[in-house]
Amino acid sequence: MPYSPEFGDHFYCRTDGRLECGHVFLAGNGLPERWAQDRSPGGDFLIGELGFGTGLNFCETWRQWKQFRDPGVRLHFMSFELYPMGRQDIGRALSHWPEIDAERAVLVAAWPETPSGIVEIEADGQTRLSVVCGPALEGVSAALSGFDAWYLDGFAPSRNPDMWSPELMRTIHDKTRPGGTFGTYAAAGFVRRNLQAAGFIVERRPGFAGKREMLCGKKSG
Repeated sequence: MPYSPEFGDHFYCRTDGRLECGHVFLAGNGLPERWAQDRSPGGDFLIGELGFGTGLNFCETWRQWKQFRDPGVRLHFMSFELYPMGRQDIGRALSHWPEIDAERAVLVAAWPETPSGIVEIEADGQTRLSVVCGPALEGVSAALSGFDAWYLDGFAPSRNPDMWSPELMRTIHDKTRPGGTFGTYAAAGFVRRNLQAAGFIVERRPGFAGKREMLCGKKSG
């Protein structure tokens, strides 16, 4: 179970981080169903993620993308990470899930020894990964607009409030296309209020593995 000394928190829930990804981030954004019916005008589907961590969310998303994607459509997964992990640590953490062995092998083989700047990986002919190393607000502000979905997966709001700040939530809203969505395990009141103040329509749903609530939402338009 990877642990961050910077934030005093684990990278994902102790029950099963891969299943949590499916419940919170994929289902919270209406995926995989939207891949077939709700694409931006360019035809690609752009997912933004706060906190790349071990790459678990990317690997599980890519695994499901390969099962449900249409020919010729591309997925661009862009993650923002302040403290990128090393290759061996990523490989060791992801080895817990045999379901994503193939995805883990590709990610680890392509991951640089000392990640910095923007790490670009062409995972396959229809899947591209970009990991922007540095502060999230800086990275998101510099990104192009048009995100279809967001995985808001920073460390717990009580331990990493900068990742849930009003300014960052407004910037994420600005970068999201009309009808774009987000999902997050977080349910803290100030997180919900910051997302609503940014302009998102916010919905409470049952959380993963007995957690009472999670949040998901949509940009109107």
